[in-house]
Amino acid sequence: MKKILLILTIAILTFSCKKKETPEIKEIEIRKKPTAISYHIENRKDWLKANTTNDTQLGILAALNRTDKANFAKMDSIIVPSDLNEKIENYLPFPLTVPFLRDVDKIIFFSYPSQTFAAYEKGQLVYTGQTNMGRKKDPTPTGLFYTNWKAEKTTSTFNDEWELRWNFNIENKKGVGFHQYALPGYPASHSCLRLQEKDARYLYDWADQWVLADKENIKVKGTPVIVFGSYDFDGKKPWLQLVKDPLALEISKEEIEKETTPFLDKILTEQKNKEAYQNNK
Repeated sequence: MKKILLILTIAILTFSCKKKETPEIKEIEIRKKPTAISYHIENRKDWLKANTTNDTQLGILAALNRTDKANFAKMDSIIVPSDLNEKIENYLPFPLTVPFLRDVDKIIFFSYPSQTFAAYEKGQLVYTGQTNMGRKKDPTPTGLFYTNWKAEKTTSTFNDEWELRWNFNIENKKGVGFHQYALPGYPASHSCLRLQEKDARYLYDWADQWVLADKENIKVKGTPVIVFGSYDFDGKKPWLQLVKDPLALEISKEEIEKETTPFLDKILTEQKNKEAYQNNK
């Protein structure tokens, strides 16, 4: 009996020691897209006459052609997928899971080359869609930004006749932000990041505003936003490449890691600052 008790005691102590030595690992569900979907180009009017589509499927077609439904109705040729029954994130290039971002509460990415955006929480894609960014004459600045102030309706700094809805500023001095505005299907803005209304509204509600200490100083920064890549303004629309290669525009988790790494320490420092502020409110 004493021998059995001694063995049990040793086993318990050994298990306890091993448990203490094992670092805590944050689990993250790895999500994958289905088998690659093929694409082809068709005349819009002819395709719509021959095919029955619902509102969700029309939304997917608009996203693939980097436009909105109003401008989609004006297009001649469109890119069409072989299957229109997947979730929208399976047609757009951002990865569903990025383990490197597991410690980042919230972050938004805008890809210039693919004209798409994505929002992540703890490394999981929670929302994605199309965008039309800055034109050649007025390119959208790239790098790390944070969501600052927001307004349901405001006017453009370029033209006071332009009404911007669900506007969220990310560069206060230059007046750059993301907001609802017409998406013609190519970079056409004066440096801002244009979105469909439903997408602009989602990010408007989802992202966090800054907290100001006074008129000149920021106490807490908002949600990090990384704008990356470049656009070939003199070439064909990049998404036309999908016809030859369905994965031509895919953004890998390694690319997201590469774009985020130079800013990760800053992002996590600001995140801790925000947590401390919220805990002391």
